[in-house]
Amino acid sequence: MTDPALIAALMEIPREAFVPESQRALAYRDDDLPIGGEGPRYLLEPLTLARMIQALNLQPGERVLDVGCGSGYAAALLARLAQSVVALEADPVLSGEAARLLDRLAAGNATVAAGPLAAGWPKAGPFDAILVEGAVEDVPQALFGQLKDNGRLIAVVGCGGSGRAVLYRALGRTISSQALFNAAIPALPGFEKPKGFVF
Repeated sequence: MTDPALIAALMEIPREAFVPESQRALAYRDDDLPIGGEGPRYLLEPLTLARMIQALNLQPGERVLDVGCGSGYAAALLARLAQSVVALEADPVLSGEAARLLDRLAAGNATVAAGPLAAGWPKAGPFDAILVEGAVEDVPQALFGQLKDNGRLIAVVGCGGSGRAVLYRALGRTISSQALFNAAIPALPGFEKPKGFVF
């Protein structure tokens, strides 16, 4: 990790504030930490999350969608790097917690939205960058459709410990992809491929 702005954000944002009290002693361990919610949901391990954010190469004037924001930690980081962030969360308890924490940490340029994760948040798009906070079997077309031209989306594709962080880029109507690194992170609910008929 080499981005000075991201390193500064990681130093400034208290990760322990975004996990349940029982997990606070483990907040800086490089591991996924359970934060409750349906699934259950996790705060992604710091190194993988930082590498994903760095790969987006965010610029100060850009708008970002954080899909599956959980308790809001990544959204707080993104808010330090971009002009504005929409933090999307389907779980009502987690979205409420994210709104409370982001307000407390004076992340005035981060807004929490509640809705289905795979649908994104088209009413606030298009976005310069999209972060998907969890492993997915497939990235839905709905998310690609919310990228600006030259917009970037990063997601860990593949579940069960064999995921790859993939950076997608929108070039007109074409989506290019580049596999970046191996990553085994918990699955994000709602992104499962439809099961085919088996004889």
